[in-house]
Amino acid sequence: MAYSIALAGKGGTGKTTMAGWLIKYLVEKGKTPVLGVDADSNANLNEVLGLEVETTLGDAREEMKKGVATGLTKDVFMEMKLQEAIVEAPGFDLVVMGRPEGAGCYCAANTLLTQYLERLVDNYPYIVMDNEAGMEHLSRLTTNDIEILLVVSDPTRRGLQAASRIVELSEMLSLNIGRKVMMVNRAKAEAADALEAAVKTYDLEYLGSVPEDTEVQALDLKGTPTVELTTDCKAVAAAYTLFDKIIP
Repeated sequence: MAYSIALAGKGGTGKTTMAGWLIKYLVEKGKTPVLGVDADSNANLNEVLGLEVETTLGDAREEMKKGVATGLTKDVFMEMKLQEAIVEAPGFDLVVMGRPEGAGCYCAANTLLTQYLERLVDNYPYIVMDNEAGMEHLSRLTTNDIEILLVVSDPTRRGLQAASRIVELSEMLSLNIGRKVMMVNRAKAEAADALEAAVKTYDLEYLGSVPEDTEVQALDLKGTPTVELTTDCKAVAAAYTLFDKIIP
C-alpha cells in the first residue's frame, strides 16, 4: 500500500512549495517512484516542479461526458486519457486533477476515474497530494488510506485558525488518516516566542517551522522552479528536517 501524504492549508501559506520540496526530498532519499497529485483547483504544483502539463483528469471527465469516439468503450477511453495525463520526470510522476466540475452529472466519469486512480496509485510507494483548503478532493481521489495529513500555516492567527478548521473538517470525512500534523511556513525569528505561544492554543500536533527566506521569494518572482533550491537554502534545510519527522 502506498504511503500517502496530503498537504492542505489556506491560500498563500506556501503549501504547494512544500509539496514540491517533499517530492524532491523523497526522490533524493531514494523513495521512488513518487506520484505527485495536484488536487488544488488553482493548480500550480507543476510550476514548482518545473513541468509542463498538457491535459488534466478534469479534461478527461469533460470529454467522457460529451461522448467517446466510435470504437472505444468508456473504460478504454478513460484509461487512455489517464495515461495521457501523467507527466513523467526523473524519480516521480505528476497528475493534475483539474478544475471543479461544471453543471450536469459526472457520476459515471467520476466512478471510472476513481477506479483507474486506484490502479495507478498501486504502482507508487509514496504519494504526495497538494490540496486546496476544502478536503473534498481527498474524499474523491482514492479509497486508499492517508498516512499523513500535513497542514501548512503561515505565522498568523488566521493561518493557525484555518489549520485547526481543516483538521476538524478532515475528521468529518470518511477517511482513515493515520496522523494529522501542522507546520508553519515563513516564520520570523523575532516572533518565535509569540508563535510558539499561539500554536499551543490549538489542539494540533506541531512539527515545527520553516523560516522566512528571501532566496525563496526571489526565485519564485523570477518564475524559476523552487525545487531547484538545495539544502544550502535555510528554508529547504528546515523543511527537510520536518519531513524527517513524518517519513519512515
